[in-house]
Amino acid sequence: MKTVNTISELRAARAELPEPVGIVPTMGFLHEGHLSLARRARHECASVVATIFVNPTQFAPEEDLDAYPRDLDRDLALLEGAGVDLVWTPTPDVMYPPNFQTWVIVEDLTRVLEGASRPTHFRGVATVVAMLFNGVQPQRAYFGQKDAQQAVVVQRMVQDLNYPIEVVVCPIVREADGLAMSSRNTYLNPDQRQAATVLSRSLKAAKLAFHAGERDADALRAIVAEVVASEPLAQLEYISCAHPETLQELDGSIENGLLSMAVRVGRTRLIDNLVITGDSGTRNVKT
Repeated sequence: MKTVNTISELRAARAELPEPVGIVPTMGFLHEGHLSLARRARHECASVVATIFVNPTQFAPEEDLDAYPRDLDRDLALLEGAGVDLVWTPTPDVMYPPNFQTWVIVEDLTRVLEGASRPTHFRGVATVVAMLFNGVQPQRAYFGQKDAQQAVVVQRMVQDLNYPIEVVVCPIVREADGLAMSSRNTYLNPDQRQAATVLSRSLKAAKLAFHAGERDADALRAIVAEVVASEPLAQLEYISCAHPETLQELDGSIENGLLSMAVRVGRTRLIDNLVITGDSGTRNVKT
């Protein structure tokens, strides 16, 4: 496995890779969720490129950029074990040189859910992903379903800007107790770690109700909210039942949808989601 930092080093190393190339973008401090993406890419592509970059432009001033966990040596060892061929580890100066002023903005999809409370987040995400794509020139790109809105935004950007890239969205990888794997889970103390399972438990409760016949979008949101409210250490920021592609909130009886949420446990903000599907009912979108 080779590691590069600069654009020129990347281009030279990329030119030697057999096609097709898969990219696995990460912010480092890797866990099994990231590694599952790398192994999927290894299975489907002749070459795999991973990127490690804690992107400052997707953090708001009050968010955890400086505290975000980092362990590059460990990450590189894990990626080598997963069969990655090339790792690009650019610095902020490489990605955002002096007088940088060009941004990629995906309009409607970024105004809801995470974008409603983090209005600059997806501008940073879309811009850095576009730069990673331009640098690596992959044929496939691998993202996790845990960041469901991010995956939808990237798919829209790829379509709108005519990138010749297939976006592959892979399932959420969870701990044994259901907690979705996240680098931010390391912020949780033992009591908070136990409390954080309320996210997956609330989604599971809504899924069980859905398959038992409850198809009303508001009722499903209420089920999630009720379970979260039962956990004293958890504070619900939002719960959504939205169209999986447009991210518009659904109303009335539904046949499928994306249930997603943000919850604070202590000072740590966690997200989780679940796609629910059924064979009957009608889908309506709130206007």
